[in-house]
Amino acid sequence: MSYTHKNKKNLIPLSITVAIWATVMFLLLPACGKKKELAAAIDTTQVIPDMLTEGVTTYISDSGMIRYKIITAEWEIYSQVDSPYWAFEKGIYLEKFDTLFNLDASIKADTAYYYEQKKLWKLLSNVHIRSQRGDQFDTELMYWDQKEEKIYSDRFIRIEQPDKILTGYGFESNQQMTEYQIFNNTGIFTVEDTAPADTTGKQ
Repeated sequence: MSYTHKNKKNLIPLSITVAIWATVMFLLLPACGKKKELAAAIDTTQVIPDMLTEGVTTYISDSGMIRYKIITAEWEIYSQVDSPYWAFEKGIYLEKFDTLFNLDASIKADTAYYYEQKKLWKLLSNVHIRSQRGDQFDTELMYWDQKEEKIYSDRFIRIEQPDKILTGYGFESNQQMTEYQIFNNTGIFTVEDTAPADTTGKQ
């Protein structure tokens, strides 16, 4: 097949056209490459909460009964992730009730996470728990497994009972905080004494 133009002065040889096109593509491709680099530099792993609520005081029911009260400055819910969770990164105060709505325990922490599928709480930094009978528990990390109905930690813990103070590393208790044990005791003191602080730097 051949093609002719009536005005021969306007004809451009095919070889020149191809050369011009190749030159333009050579100039444009590096610019396109730079744009791709900029797009790749965007952090696509950042997760945005599905819900953010501030100044929260709420009750949570379990099996149709109110079992928990939560007070927090900020509550974030992340449901579009592999393991959905709640985040309380500005502190939390939580009360746990028994079936008769009696207070089983109160819990405070600087930071907390609740993993919905596992029904697992992770409490971090200045964790303070007070049981129904008045025992006080202080540590920097505590887990509360609602499925297994136990509370545990592998960190330094201080337990103040009415008549004595216990310290050690590693702890496990039932949910009511009435039956518990320290795995590595470091001291037993009377209430009049001052329990030594954790000076070992163990994490």
